[in-house]
Amino acid sequence: MTAHTDLAYDGLSLIASRHCKRAFLDRPVPRNVLAEVFLAAGQAPSSRNIQPWRVTVVTGSTLDALTRSLREAFDRGEPSQPDYANRPPTLDNTAVERARAALSGVLRAKGHAPDDAAAAREHLRDNLRFYGAPVAVVCHVPGDTVPGTFLETGLFLQNIMLGLVARGLGSCPQFSVAGYADVLRRKLDIETHRIIVCTLAVGYPDEAAPVNRFVPPRARMEEYVQWC
Repeated sequence: MTAHTDLAYDGLSLIASRHCKRAFLDRPVPRNVLAEVFLAAGQAPSSRNIQPWRVTVVTGSTLDALTRSLREAFDRGEPSQPDYANRPPTLDNTAVERARAALSGVLRAKGHAPDDAAAAREHLRDNLRFYGAPVAVVCHVPGDTVPGTFLETGLFLQNIMLGLVARGLGSCPQFSVAGYADVLRRKLDIETHRIIVCTLAVGYPDEAAPVNRFVPPRARMEEYVQWC
């Protein structure tokens, strides 16, 4: 192989190896490593180079306080009120089955029956502590965001997640935490007009945890690629 093809192969391997991590080691993440990833992620393309994305990085006592506030809101029964919808009101059978299989797989990996409603609720609550990760990243965009802004921000977020893998870190993107957008804005002094896109739980993954070995099945390429 040439150096060029080696690099291409390594890049594809990196993409294929990324999947959500939901258990993390009690190990701090150096700020300079995160900065390196964010700097590289900023190379994501955007229309006319507007670069609409922003991130708030949360660690230490601020993260502890945020986690408490999120879980208290959940325990009080406050309804999830995200700033935008991330799925249509109805899903086709294929999408419904994929979602069911993903949740069932996570619950099994945590040692629960796939139909255990109490365990499913606790799993959702665990989202709100970022699965114990030492870093939480909150991604937000301008209040006048249009659909294309989400496309560009998604490219930026994917760069972050791949960059984290390249540096031995893991992450889990979380829309469920964005359901408490007002809590995030209030606790982190994010301007009220900004739209919370999602959060990322970030840290060194605990590869001994069974939940981190669960990878949901992916669609066959023929299901999403049409050759013309």
